[in-house]
Amino acid sequence: MAARSSSSPAKTTTTLALLLVVAAAAAAVAAEAAAVAADAARGVRQVNRRGPYLGVVVPNGFEMEPLLRSPAFSPAKKLPYLDVAGRRFRFGTIGEKKVIIVMTGLGMLNSGVTTQLLLTLFDVEGIVHFGIAGNADPDLHIGDVTVPRYWAHTGLWNWQRYGDGPEKELALESNGDYTRKYGALNFSDYGVAGGGGGNLLNGVWYQPEEVFPADGTPESRRHEFWVPVDGRYYQLAQKLEAMPLERCVNRTGTATSPATCLARAPAVARVERGCSASVFVDNAAYRQFLRSRLGVTPIDMESAAVALVAAQQGAPFIAIRSLSDLAGGGSAESNEAGVFAALAAQNAVAVAVKPRCLTCPVDQARQAPDNTQAVTRPIYQKTAAACDPGFQTLVSMGRSGPNS
Repeated sequence: MAARSSSSPAKTTTTLALLLVVAAAAAAVAAEAAAVAADAARGVRQVNRRGPYLGVVVPNGFEMEPLLRSPAFSPAKKLPYLDVAGRRFRFGTIGEKKVIIVMTGLGMLNSGVTTQLLLTLFDVEGIVHFGIAGNADPDLHIGDVTVPRYWAHTGLWNWQRYGDGPEKELALESNGDYTRKYGALNFSDYGVAGGGGGNLLNGVWYQPEEVFPADGTPESRRHEFWVPVDGRYYQLAQKLEAMPLERCVNRTGTATSPATCLARAPAVARVERGCSASVFVDNAAYRQFLRSRLGVTPIDMESAAVALVAAQQGAPFIAIRSLSDLAGGGSAESNEAGVFAALAAQNAVAVAVKPRCLTCPVDQARQAPDNTQAVTRPIYQKTAAACDPGFQTLVSMGRSGPNS
C-alpha cells in the first residue's frame, strides 16, 4: 500500500484561510442573531430622541402594578412600551418627568442584567429602584419605607475549609482576590444546645464585588462592598420623612372583609445600610447576624445588583424599600407578610412617585462607610447643573464624604 502523502504548505494555507472565512461568516450570523432586532432598534432610536429619562426599576409584577395604576403615571400614547431581550420597557411620565419603567424579575442576576440593558439601550439620567423588603431592624415596622445610603451584596462568599480559623489566610487572599475585611459568618456560633462543638460547614467570609467602571481602563477591576446611592438623591429623600403613608389593607372594609390595619402609621426613614443576595431570608438568627455585623435595615434580593451596575456605568441611583415583615419573625406583626406585602408595595410606590426633585442627579464623590474607595459619577454633571441652581453647593457638600 502506498504511503499517504503529506499536504503541501500551499494546500494547508488555503484550507486554513477557508476555515477562517467560514468561522468569520458564522460569527457574523451569530452576532446578527444576538443583536437587537431591527424593529426594536428603530424603537430605541425613536425613544432616545425624546430623552433623557429617569429609569424606574422594579423587581416584580405585584410591586409594579400599583405604579402602573397610579394617577401619577401617564403612559406614552404613540409608543407605550418596547420589548427587548425578554424585558418590557414601558414609557410615559410621572408628573412632568419622562420615565422608563422596567420589571427585572427575581434575584441579583435578573436585576443586574435588566439594569445594564436599560443603561445600554436608552438615554437614562438616573435610576430609582423600589420594592418591598424584609426588615432586620426590630425598631422599625411593617409598612415603613426605608431609603438606605449604602447597599452591599452579601451573597459573594469565600467558604473557608474546616479547621481554619479567622487568623488563617483565605485561599487566593494573597492574590488580592479575597479578603477578611468584612467579616465572616461562623456556623458553629449557631449550634443548638447539646449538639457538640464545631461545625463541618465552618464559616463564610463576605467578599466585595469586582467592578469595572465604564470610564476606567478595560479589565482593570475595583473592589466594592458598600455601594453608595447618589448623594443628592439621598439628601433630597429627607424631605419625604414626614409624608403620610397608608396603614390599612382594605381601608373601607365590609362585614365579610373587614379592614386590617397596622398598629401605627408607617413612616419614611432614611437608614444607613441595606443588603441584597439571591436568598430569601426568613431566618431570625441570620437576620440578627446581618443587623449586628453589618448594620443593615432592609434585606432584599435585587437592590445591590442595581446599585453595582449603576456604579459601574456612572449612573445616579437610589433604592426605596418598604418593609413587608421582620425577617424570620419575632414581633406581633412579623408573620403578616402575606397580608401586608401589597400595602408595603403601595407605600413604596407612594414614596417613589413623590419626589420630583430626584430627577435632578448630581456629580458626587461619595466615600464608603469603611473609608475605602469613592464612587464618582462625572457623566451626569451637566444634567444636574441645568435643573438645580443649588447644584454647586450640593456638589461641594457631597465631595466631603458621608461624615461631612
